[in-house]
Amino acid sequence: MGDDDWPLILKNQSQYLHHMYNVLPTPYASQDSNRLTLLYFVVAGLDILGELDRVNKEQLVSYIYAQQVLPDKDDPDRLVGNCGFRGGSFYGRPYNPNNEPTSAEQYDKSHIAMIYTALSMLRMCGDDFSQVQKQSILKAIKSLQLPDGSFECVHGAGENDMRFVFCAAASCKMLNDFSGMDVDLAIQYIISSQSFDGGIGQGPGQESHGGSTYCAVAALFLMGRLDDLPRKDDLVKWCLDRQVSGFQGRSGKPPDSCYAFWIGCTLAMLNAYKFVEFPLVKSFQCSCVFKAGGFSKVPNAYPDVMHTYLSLGGLSLGGAQGLKSIDPALGYPISL
Repeated sequence: MGDDDWPLILKNQSQYLHHMYNVLPTPYASQDSNRLTLLYFVVAGLDILGELDRVNKEQLVSYIYAQQVLPDKDDPDRLVGNCGFRGGSFYGRPYNPNNEPTSAEQYDKSHIAMIYTALSMLRMCGDDFSQVQKQSILKAIKSLQLPDGSFECVHGAGENDMRFVFCAAASCKMLNDFSGMDVDLAIQYIISSQSFDGGIGQGPGQESHGGSTYCAVAALFLMGRLDDLPRKDDLVKWCLDRQVSGFQGRSGKPPDSCYAFWIGCTLAMLNAYKFVEFPLVKSFQCSCVFKAGGFSKVPNAYPDVMHTYLSLGGLSLGGAQGLKSIDPALGYPISL
């Protein structure tokens, strides 16, 4: 598909995302615990398309608030590390969109990625955060930070890497309060994860990767500390070297539609997107369009909501017609 097909491409993306908003296909069933993140991909994609007003925002906001893990009604500091947002209703807690006081449960835990996606969607919907349990969430985020500066995804368990440093920084930025993290310690973790080639891995000593590079640079950008990152010229070169038509995520790998976002946003934050050959990016992204809507990871594959959202975001960076501009640090069409 080419430029002549662009209006049809946009129309099909809108139809695909609206369908995904209402009914997710069976293959997504295994991702039930990540439902808020899947919903974020759909909502952010619709927002980039300028289609979010077709969604019942009141219903959407109620669903998001129903996933908030609240502080204990009798002792707010008991299990406060669990507070935030869970990924969905899989735990079986009563549906509580009005956030009525409740008793905390030991195994009802939030996930730091769900905090980020929930706050992001609420902001896209124009919510005033009046029901967000801000102080409890900040305490929960702070409890997730480890001695090396990274963050674990769930209190007392789970993996820890650069993804969750970004989620912490983005959540604190949206809450306008960085008391939820030790910023200097997080910066030490980021700098220690920069590789010899200028790119950034998921942690110290790990291979440079487009996704972790974005998470690191966006975290620094949101914390107002991008100047702390050394060897920016090497980083820009590493990012630009990832363009092989579309963008690849690592050296020697084939291009993948999602890296138009991860690498593209990184270059935008580094004021270097002007060096991208956007016509080649757009051509590759269009080759990943599924005829019935959605973007796939690579050409001639089935689409999914993550690659659809990230593809639209990546195309937005280059000024593709009909798409709203995104904030490259937060990843959706809202200015800080």
